[in-house]
Amino acid sequence: MGFGAERGGSFGAMAEPIRRAVFRARTESPGDPEEAPLDLADFPGCRAERISREDIGDYDGRVEYWEARTETAVVVCEPTTRFHEQPSQRLARLAERIAASRGSPIETFGTTDLVRYDPQGERKVLMQADQILYLHPREFTVWERDVDIDSRERPDVVLEVDYSTDVRRRKLRIYEAWGFPEVWVDVPDAPSPSRPKSRLSGLTIHVPEGGKFRRVSNSRAFPGWTAEEIHRALNEPATSEETLAALRRVGRALGAAEGTGPDDDPWLRSERAEGRAEGRAEGHAEGRAEGRAEGRAEGRAGMLRAVAAILRARGIAVSTDLPGRLARLDRLPADDLIQAAQTCSSQTEFLALLAARPPEAV
Repeated sequence: MGFGAERGGSFGAMAEPIRRAVFRARTESPGDPEEAPLDLADFPGCRAERISREDIGDYDGRVEYWEARTETAVVVCEPTTRFHEQPSQRLARLAERIAASRGSPIETFGTTDLVRYDPQGERKVLMQADQILYLHPREFTVWERDVDIDSRERPDVVLEVDYSTDVRRRKLRIYEAWGFPEVWVDVPDAPSPSRPKSRLSGLTIHVPEGGKFRRVSNSRAFPGWTAEEIHRALNEPATSEETLAALRRVGRALGAAEGTGPDDDPWLRSERAEGRAEGRAEGHAEGRAEGRAEGRAEGRAGMLRAVAAILRARGIAVSTDLPGRLARLDRLPADDLIQAAQTCSSQTEFLALLAARPPEAV
């Protein structure tokens, strides 16, 4: 288990040292949910399966929870379907867009083992999250197979997808006891045969306050992103304009707090530069075309004024509507106009000479 391509994870070169203080192991209190007797009723949609300490690291099934003291794994009953996987995979893509708008990367690792170890360095408790997000991944070095929650910074956001399960009974209380900063629980719009009809689709955001989780309407990790917007983004068939607007808004808010923006993202910086270059080239081309058209129009108007001046110089009365009447003959060659102006004896004859021109000349 752990990270890897088969688990939907992604890797990147992490060369910068840890700059945040890591969490230290704590002493359990009697109320710790991980110390309570394992009760399958706390894991709806799951079954119990014995998996030894030696085998749990290589187990390839969908484990909600595992404990060393009884070597028992709580395994999801229903086969994994796209309705369960889709929200977590989509969140990774949405986070990439937010990261691009912010101008700095966000790392997602897909289905992940969150582990507490005993003093001997053996796994004591393991929970699988459907998706974990780190908003500042460059602060970490090389990743191991799983996340040791007592020696690693906790993820900024954990996503749990309750397609056929219900994390509220036990897992959410363990996240609370482990001090996770933000947990999202999404109940997909797609119905599950085993999900109670009373369990309505939607997303809830849980953040710690006074040592206990409190349900809030807006994400703290992604300022201004509401539970309703997140749920829609995770479940809609295709990314809507409303979702794209929310992603840009959240990304810009994160960037404003950190002094970064879209031009700090290499991909967007290149795309925006290319767009600006194309816009400038198109503008130059349109400007040249418009300039040629305006030049031709100005030249034609000047020529018509010259024709009227020839008539007046010869003492021929010119009506005020003559320029407009001549403008309608825009395909008549300038030489014909000038010749008619020099040979006519009146404006009427001038217009008659023009009207006598062959149709193809007009």
